[in-house]
Amino acid sequence: MNKKVVLIPIVFILAIILASFLSDETNNENNTLFHVTLADPNLYVDGVYSEVFSIDKGEYFFTFVPNGSSPEVLSISLNGDEFYFSENYNLIGIPHQTGISEYFTWKYDGQKNILITEMQEVSIMIDPNGKTIGSVSVYILEN
Repeated sequence: MNKKVVLIPIVFILAIILASFLSDETNNENNTLFHVTLADPNLYVDGVYSEVFSIDKGEYFFTFVPNGSSPEVLSISLNGDEFYFSENYNLIGIPHQTGISEYFTWKYDGQKNILITEMQEVSIMIDPNGKTIGSVSVYILEN
């Protein structure tokens, strides 16, 4: 009987966490304007990844999925008829202590918000500054 009393709240809490996670994933997919996972050096031309896409008027932000092998500096520029943005994102390792071990999580530090004043085509250039072997995912999401 005691096992059921303890197990039911745990299952309930896990269900809530899973539902929240799936909801966040669905929201990110619905508001994703741009996404690329750079994990293959062949995706770069002369050391730079580039693509052209349309962007509507609105507020957007960059988000990344880096790891310890990601480029230390990721230079990104967006260039359109009425818009220009450029930023050098620095990879930051955040140590975490568990008591018996240490592990790191990773994030890119830099300006992440952008404001587009009118619909236009933009060119994105992503320069890993010579480090084309490490993987990183880059997203532009709508606020």
